[in-house]
Amino acid sequence: MVSFVRIKPTTPLSLALALAARCAALDPRAKRFKPENPSSPLLYRCRPRLYLQRSPQPAATQESFTSYTENLQKYLRLPQNGQIMVEYIWIDSEGGVRSKSRTLPELKEGYTPKDLPTWNFDGSSTGQAPGDNSDVYLKPVAVFPDPFRGNPNILVLSECWNADGTPNKFNHRYEAAKLMEKHAEHIPWFGLEQEYTLLDLTDRPYGWPKNGYPAPQGPYYCGVGAGKVVQRDIVEAHYKCCLYANIKISGTNAEVMPAQWEYQVGPCDGIEMGDHLWLSRFLLHRVAEEFGAKVSFDPKPIPGDWNGAGLHSNFSTKEMRVEGGMKYIEAAIKKLEGRHHEHIAVYGVGNEKRLTGRHETGSIDQFSYGVANRGASIRIPRECAAKGYGYFEDRRPASNADPYQITGIIMETCFGAIEQ
Repeated sequence: MVSFVRIKPTTPLSLALALAARCAALDPRAKRFKPENPSSPLLYRCRPRLYLQRSPQPAATQESFTSYTENLQKYLRLPQNGQIMVEYIWIDSEGGVRSKSRTLPELKEGYTPKDLPTWNFDGSSTGQAPGDNSDVYLKPVAVFPDPFRGNPNILVLSECWNADGTPNKFNHRYEAAKLMEKHAEHIPWFGLEQEYTLLDLTDRPYGWPKNGYPAPQGPYYCGVGAGKVVQRDIVEAHYKCCLYANIKISGTNAEVMPAQWEYQVGPCDGIEMGDHLWLSRFLLHRVAEEFGAKVSFDPKPIPGDWNGAGLHSNFSTKEMRVEGGMKYIEAAIKKLEGRHHEHIAVYGVGNEKRLTGRHETGSIDQFSYGVANRGASIRIPRECAAKGYGYFEDRRPASNADPYQITGIIMETCFGAIEQ
């Protein structure tokens, strides 16, 4: 009997070719069958009598939308003649990431943020400046290895500054960094859990029926196997990219809604939390781009009886992490309760659709906390409650919230604002 392996219509042709090449490597007798009709599926005969079959793509997911990474490899191996490619990355007015590249001479000792020049971009095209005064300046703040171009090329996270020397109004890192510096003696640790949804190019969650819905939630959380998870290749590729770039990624898992995933970054010290989370988002978008997928951080991408997406934020200080720390945890929670609405204001756009008191959330209008309670605003892990010290989890932030604003307001609420 002849068996077939069918590649999804959305799978890039380059990936189908790579799989065929792999089969050919295993069996020198493998033969490509070229159909008479160019629009027919491509067939590859492999040992033992195994075929790879790739159907024509629908118009909405044409191959032109995806990258042919196999073709790119031969160019990435070319020498750079003492020069490196530097990708400047910044956050735009809508909470997205932007980037552009420049060439700099290679330094034997490598680059630090102080070694890198300030650059600029057209802020009128990103919603960050008016057209008659459009220059916005990029000041490097963190440097990471580039997993796409490889060593010695680098990624540079940058703050946005106006021409008059003031931070751009969308530069939330500036205020957060000042708060971290002012309260550094508490040695704050953060760990953020980034949930997201993978969409196809028609904005439909990956793997969902075109004219209906998948089976109800239940089998998808931490699921394994076809029919339970989709696009694990994107998740694995992103994980490896984060590790290569020295992002403090600590894990990943499939989430409750199908096509929804989560990864965790941390523990990170102070401002490092926002830097690493933003860079991890950039890497996720870049990886998904090569697979022809979109990444959505919408806190409620599908209305109805489906889980939303959050950015659960775990927090502790040196006082909380030692014996007797529970009194500091409880004191911090009491302060958070008093500023509930101020926190909600910066915890993401559209969060009211998610914080309904259902689907593992607390109500947006009420503050609550409890031990091991995922329906509360603040959750104290049972292990921490049993030990009497540790950390707490703020479950209110939406998946599209700015980690600089989250970590900044937590520090401000717990330890005080900076005097102007």
